[in-house]
Amino acid sequence: MRILHNRRMIEQLRAFLVVSEEGSLNKAARRLRLSQPALSRQMQALEHEVGQTLFERGPWGIRLTDLGHQLVERMRPVIQDYDDAWSEIQLLARGQHDILRIGYLGSAANRYLTPALTKLRDAYPNLRTVLLDLTPAEQMRGMRSGNLDIALIGQEGESIGDEFYSTVIAELGVCVAVSEEHPSAKQTSVSLSAFAEDLFVGAADDMVPGRNRWTDTLCRKAGFKPRYIAQGTSIDEVFTIVAGSDAVAVIPEYFSSTLPQGIRLVHLEDAWAVWRFLVLRQRGSSNKVAREFVEILKALSA
Repeated sequence: MRILHNRRMIEQLRAFLVVSEEGSLNKAARRLRLSQPALSRQMQALEHEVGQTLFERGPWGIRLTDLGHQLVERMRPVIQDYDDAWSEIQLLARGQHDILRIGYLGSAANRYLTPALTKLRDAYPNLRTVLLDLTPAEQMRGMRSGNLDIALIGQEGESIGDEFYSTVIAELGVCVAVSEEHPSAKQTSVSLSAFAEDLFVGAADDMVPGRNRWTDTLCRKAGFKPRYIAQGTSIDEVFTIVAGSDAVAVIPEYFSSTLPQGIRLVHLEDAWAVWRFLVLRQRGSSNKVAREFVEILKALSA
């Protein structure tokens, strides 16, 4: 917002919010430790910048105009966000961190995120964590925008791994999701080549970038090219399509704890069928907590 580039304007808005709360220039001036004439000049300058009056002045004191009320409503959260962001920047500049913003895959939270956070909070009892259950695409956007410090992401994150510090936390097995009526539903494990004649359900690339390329690579190793009939925008949608059709879907094994009715998972016995679980961390960051969190994840996975 252009207005926040003007430090004087920020102070005028901050003073305006105090005046609106006090309902009196005199009381607001005392609270701000300013003289009343100085505060009056600030309010006149703000009105000049806005182009209309913000107060009705009279023997009763001052009252906000309709425009004044609108300015309070819109600028109070802006000033608060500015103050919060500036405080965080000052902490970062001093190498202090009281907040860690983590994007993660919900299905993998219990296995990796929860135990790692328990250990981290033992070391940093005052740490505040912001946990965001996000799709791989949302995690990538969050890392690129700087809104995330850490991303616990699947191997889809390898497509942007060069932009961030990337660490492989684990290599997990792979399963094929089938309906209860599928011929392979009663088997516990099988080679991927057994599904060469099946139709496949993929993942929408704008939600899980690279998932279909991963499936294609596995199928090529098994000696065939997959034929897709649909692209699911979420794992729930993938399961719904599989349950209502003869199609199958290749997925990481960590989904085995969240299976809906009508779905069976068949584990792949092929040694090369793996899914890598990654953690991404911002490059150029002095965030010591983020670095330690990655080390905790590595130790737990080992």
